[in-house]
Amino acid sequence: MTEELKLIIEDTATSMDKAINHLEAELAKIRAGKATPQMLDGILAEYYGNPTPISQVANITTMDARTISVQPWEKNMLHVIERAIIAANIGINPQNDGNIIRLFLPPLTEERRKELVKRCNGEGENAKVSIRNIRRDSIEGIKKLQKDGLSEDECKDAEVEAQALTDKFIALVEKHLAAKEKEIMAV
Repeated sequence: MTEELKLIIEDTATSMDKAINHLEAELAKIRAGKATPQMLDGILAEYYGNPTPISQVANITTMDARTISVQPWEKNMLHVIERAIIAANIGINPQNDGNIIRLFLPPLTEERRKELVKRCNGEGENAKVSIRNIRRDSIEGIKKLQKDGLSEDECKDAEVEAQALTDKFIALVEKHLAAKEKEIMAV
């Protein structure tokens, strides 16, 4: 296999790995009955005119399996953070006691669990589409090399390798989805 083909296959594997990492990050944000500080990732609070992640303006901890506490480093940030959590619409109402914001997670109903599984499957589908797009781009790169004079056999081998990588990473997406579904549906 030529150096250019090896580079295309390595780039394909790296890009697909990034798609899996993104899926893992998105699945971590979906709550499965247990309170985790990652549930607040992606929520931005206005801090001196700049949208800033809550984790950078407050200490986020889990008090128990169903409670998250958010303690701002500056007391004037309490209401700003509270509004940001409400605006994020994550299905939790913050309780502000003047010092700390507490988030009490309600127990998941069967309907809500199914809704969360659907959301996970949607994220999984996005990851699969992303992986397939990466495969398409790598095969286009291989075909371009073939037009530039690379042998047909080497190109076919590289395409088979790209497809094998795709199959491997799509199976990994399925594995992540099955694990998350099991975690969500556990009562």
